[in-house]
Amino acid sequence: MTRLVLGSASPGRLKVLRQSGVEPLVLASGVDEDMVIEGLQPDASPGTVVAALARAKAEHVAASLDGTVAGDCVVVGCDSMLYLDGRLCGKPQSVDHARRLWHSMSGRSGQLHTGHCVIRLRNAEIVDSLAETAISTVHFATPSPDDLEAYLASGEPLRVAGGFTLDGLGGWFVDGVDGDPSNVIGLSLPLLRSLLQQLGLSVAALWAANAGT
Repeated sequence: MTRLVLGSASPGRLKVLRQSGVEPLVLASGVDEDMVIEGLQPDASPGTVVAALARAKAEHVAASLDGTVAGDCVVVGCDSMLYLDGRLCGKPQSVDHARRLWHSMSGRSGQLHTGHCVIRLRNAEIVDSLAETAISTVHFATPSPDDLEAYLASGEPLRVAGGFTLDGLGGWFVDGVDGDPSNVIGLSLPLLRSLLQQLGLSVAALWAANAGT
């Protein structure tokens, strides 16, 4: 019975899995993201960056598992960033940063890149590992000044990549999404299904082994 381990503390990713019938074991990684990025080439593509971060997180969690879980499990690591004006935007570092980000993306579109890495473990040994990136285009509205200040005051923009959510308060200010909406939340179900299938794991098997109580 293959256990699914989510290597992320993201409430959005956990919600995506739970709503899709999977109750994962959640273990957040302690990866230094800045150090991972510094180890990449300066001209690394957005997809390369988020895939490298996702792999680092999945590998960190896989190395920390106890023997009971590592006997038969798959670890899922993810990382999301918004690509806008030729640069990647992670979580804003301050309210002022989030305000500037929203001023730059209001009424425009940006690409949400989410790296996914899945690591298959059997008998506490890594037997396979895959990493890919999903991309969705997000069309942003232009919040009124009062709405934007209220949103910034909620604290939500400081907790999420790109300073917005699709499934939370920020959803009021997203006019549409081209591509997979679950990817914007932080975990693309279509891409994850494909990666798991390549590892020989079916959705039905994961439902059976990771059903909620």
